[in-house]
Amino acid sequence: MRVGRRVAAAAALLLAAVPALAFDLQGHRGTRGLEPENTLAAFRRALEIGVDTLEMDAAITSDGVVVVSHDPELPAAITRDAQGRWLHGRGPLIHSITYAELETYDVGRIDPASDYARQFPEQTPRDGERRPALKQVFELVRSLHADHVRFDIETKVFPDRPEATLAPEPFARALLDVIRAAGMTERVMIQSFDWRTLRIVHALEPRMETVCLTARTRGLDNLAGSAWTDGHPLSDVPSVPHLVKQAGCTTWAPYHGNLTRETLGIAHELGLKVIPWTVNDPADVDRLIGWSVDGIISDYPNRVREVMARRSMPLPPRVAAAARP
Repeated sequence: MRVGRRVAAAAALLLAAVPALAFDLQGHRGTRGLEPENTLAAFRRALEIGVDTLEMDAAITSDGVVVVSHDPELPAAITRDAQGRWLHGRGPLIHSITYAELETYDVGRIDPASDYARQFPEQTPRDGERRPALKQVFELVRSLHADHVRFDIETKVFPDRPEATLAPEPFARALLDVIRAAGMTERVMIQSFDWRTLRIVHALEPRMETVCLTARTRGLDNLAGSAWTDGHPLSDVPSVPHLVKQAGCTTWAPYHGNLTRETLGIAHELGLKVIPWTVNDPADVDRLIGWSVDGIISDYPNRVREVMARRSMPLPPRVAAAARP
């Protein structure tokens, strides 16, 4: 009995000495539900709310500037030209215009007549916001001394639209050049639905965290076939987490509606972190935290913080100095 008690006591001490894995609260496109997406205003607001990670998307202009944009083109619902007119249909591909040309477009509000506007009634308009260069986001975070904040950057490359962007290798190289120049290599993770770029990142920066994004929805199924998964067919492995592990990712980011408790358990057994997207309903946030996901990507990081606070979870620090110019 005494031996058993000593073993139990030793185990308890060991567990106490091992810090709990941190929960990663990510502001999706900054904080899309509250500010114009992927703008400096959205990143400032996310820092004010208090997040661990700024989630964003990368595109590259014709003159090689890495900018923050979810779409490869300028979407009509959130873009006005230099005369203040809403675009009709798809705007130009970012890859086809220079950074100077891109800066003539205002992305500071959603067209109120669009279906998209109805999805985000709480978003505050910020007329005059432009598509920022990635280096500007790094500069903003550095200027506010938000040294705890990390960056989750998605490569917007498409196997079914190769003409829309740079090819995977030059895209990855250009992105990594900006990250290295900013001294942010240790604070960045790269994510993608198109896993070809992740393989290239592995080769160029082996220590950088990579995140395999997955979706099985009506609009996108990047697990059908193997074009999106760099030639790794799902049929060759027992589960999606096994496919993610095979691809060399350290983190799996599934659409939250596709995640089950069983696949979450498999991922954890394989040593993967699991950070689902885009989780906006507090009930879903609470359920997923109860399942022990490793983080959440949300348009409303304020809602996630409220759930975390109710559960007495540690909260990421707020950046009070994130005042707007």
